[in-house]
Amino acid sequence: MENVNLKSGEFLAKDIEPKNVFIPEEFNEEQRMIAQSCRDFMEAEVLPNLDEIDKGNREYMKNILKKSGELGLLGISIPDKYNGFGQSFLTQMLLAEIVGGGYSFSVAFMCHCGIGMMPIMYYGNEEQREKYVKKLATGEFIGAYCLTEPGAGSDANSGKTNAKLSEDGKHYILNGQKMWITNGGFADTQIVFAKIDNDRILSAFIVESDWQGVEIGPDEQKLGIKGSSTTQIYYNDVKVPVENMIGKRGEGFRIALSILHMGRMKLGANTIGAAKQSISDSVRYANERKQFGSFLSNFGAIKHKLAEMVIKCFVHESAIYRVSRDVDIMVDKFKNEGIEDGRASIDGISHYAVEDAILKVWGSEMLDYVVDEGLQIHGGMGYSAEMNIERGYRDSRINRIFEGTNEINRLLVVEAAIKQAKKGEYDIFGPAEELNKNIDSIKDGEVEGESFFEQKRRYMKNFKKAIMLTVYNATQNIKRLMSEQEVVNNLSNMIMELYIAESAALRVEKLESIKGENPVYRDIIDVFSYDTAYLIRKNAIDAICSFADENEAEKLVKAINTLTNVKGVNVLAARRRIADKLIDDNEYKF
Repeated sequence: MENVNLKSGEFLAKDIEPKNVFIPEEFNEEQRMIAQSCRDFMEAEVLPNLDEIDKGNREYMKNILKKSGELGLLGISIPDKYNGFGQSFLTQMLLAEIVGGGYSFSVAFMCHCGIGMMPIMYYGNEEQREKYVKKLATGEFIGAYCLTEPGAGSDANSGKTNAKLSEDGKHYILNGQKMWITNGGFADTQIVFAKIDNDRILSAFIVESDWQGVEIGPDEQKLGIKGSSTTQIYYNDVKVPVENMIGKRGEGFRIALSILHMGRMKLGANTIGAAKQSISDSVRYANERKQFGSFLSNFGAIKHKLAEMVIKCFVHESAIYRVSRDVDIMVDKFKNEGIEDGRASIDGISHYAVEDAILKVWGSEMLDYVVDEGLQIHGGMGYSAEMNIERGYRDSRINRIFEGTNEINRLLVVEAAIKQAKKGEYDIFGPAEELNKNIDSIKDGEVEGESFFEQKRRYMKNFKKAIMLTVYNATQNIKRLMSEQEVVNNLSNMIMELYIAESAALRVEKLESIKGENPVYRDIIDVFSYDTAYLIRKNAIDAICSFADENEAEKLVKAINTLTNVKGVNVLAARRRIADKLIDDNEYKF
C-alpha cells in the first residue's frame, strides 16, 4: 500500500483509489496481538465486574486502571523512553475500539490515556515528561483534564479560573472551580486551564491533586456511566510551580482544542466497540427468545433492526480506520519536516478537524441508534437492569455531549471544510461555480453496463457535486453563513453522509480485490448508498429552499435530484441477507 492520503476535507474535491485506503481487515500480526491482549484484559477484569464498577467505588476503578497500566495498555501511544510502547495512531484507535465495549471503564480509561496524559506528552517539556508521563504511562499516576466550568461549557475560553504569579515569581496562585471532571475523584494529576491575570486566552498547568488548596467534590449522580468518577474540583490559593505550566503562556486554548480533536476521533473508535457489543447481545437474545412459537430472529421487523444496526456499525468502522491511517501518514510527514515528535503527533491529529468532527457526531449517533434498537429487541427485559443493553442505552447518551456537543461539531464540519478550501488546500468553489453556470445541463453520468463499483464511484462523485453546488450557493446567498445554523446543519449532514458512504464503498472494493466477492458486504453498500442519496437530497433541498428564491430554487432542486438519482434497491432482501449472516454467526462478525 502506497503512502497516499488526502488532506482534511479534501475528500470533498478529490477521489482516492481503494488501494490507498486502509481497511480494518489489514491489521498486522502485532496489532492483532495487542488487540487480543486488550480483549483478554477486558474479559478478565472489566466485563465480569460491571455491576461492581457501576457502584462508583473510586478505588475499585482506580485499581482496574492500574492493572491495565501494568499490562502496558495505558502507555500504548507513549514512546518507549517514557515507559510506553510507541504504537501508531492506527493501533491506538484499534485499542480504543476494544475498550469502547467496557461501558464506564472505557470512559475512565480513555480520559486517562487521552486528555489526562497527552497534553503533557504533546506540549510539555522534557522535565515534565520525565516527571509525569513516565508515571502516567504505567498507571502509577492517574490523570484528569479540567477545562469545563459552571459558566463555561462549549465556550471554554470564557472560563473564570485565574492564576496570578506569586511575589517571589516561583508559583502561580490558582483560584477557581471546574466541573464534570472525569476521574476527578481519584486522579493524581490534573491538566487545569486558567487565565493568567487579565489574559483573554487560557494557559495550561499540571496540578497534583494532593496539593494544599485542591478540594475534590463528591461524585455526581448521573444518568449513565455510573462507574466513572465525575466531580467538581475547587482551587483555593493553590501554589502551582511555574515549571508546571504546559507550553507557553496563552497557549492553553490551542492545547485544549488540539486535545479535543484527538478525543473526538478516539470517541468515534470507542463507539464501534460499544456498538459491536450491543449488536452481539441483541442477536443472542433474539436467537433465544420465543414469541408466538418462533424465535424473535425469525421475524422480519427484527431482521430489519438487526441489519440496520450492522450497516451503521460497519460503515462507521470503515471511516474510522480510513482516517486513522491518514493521520499516521501526516504525522510522519511532519516528523520528516523536522517537527518535534510530540508536536508532530498532535498536529497530525488536529489537521483532520473535518473528519474528527464527522466521526464524533456520526459515531455517537450511530451508537445511540444501535442501543435504542437493541433495547427494543430485548423488549421489557431491555428495560431491566439485569441486562447489559440497559446499561449500554444509558451509557451511550453522554457521547453526544462529550468532547464538544454534536451541535458544536456539526458547525465545525462545515466551518473547517470551508476554511480549508479558502486556504487553498483544495478547490470546491471553482468546480461548483462551473456546475452553477451549466446547471441546466447537469446529468447523472450513468453508463450502460457499468460494474457494481463503477456505479458506486459514480454515486460518490455525484454526491460530491451536490454538496459543492449547495455549499457554493449557500455562501453566495447568505452573507454570514455560520449564523444560519439550520442551513449549516443541512450542509454538515450532507458532508458526513458522503464521507461515511465513500469510506465503506472503498473498503468493500479493496476487500474484494484481496479476498474475492462478498455478496453480503455488497448488500451493505447497496443499502447504505441508497439511503445516503435520500439523506443528501433531503438536506440539500431543505437548505436550498431556506435561502434561494423560487426560480433559483427550482433550478437547484432539479440539479440535486439528478445528482442524487440512484437505482432502486430491494432493501428488504438485502437487509434480510445481512441479518441472516448475523443470526447465523450469533455475534457481530463483519
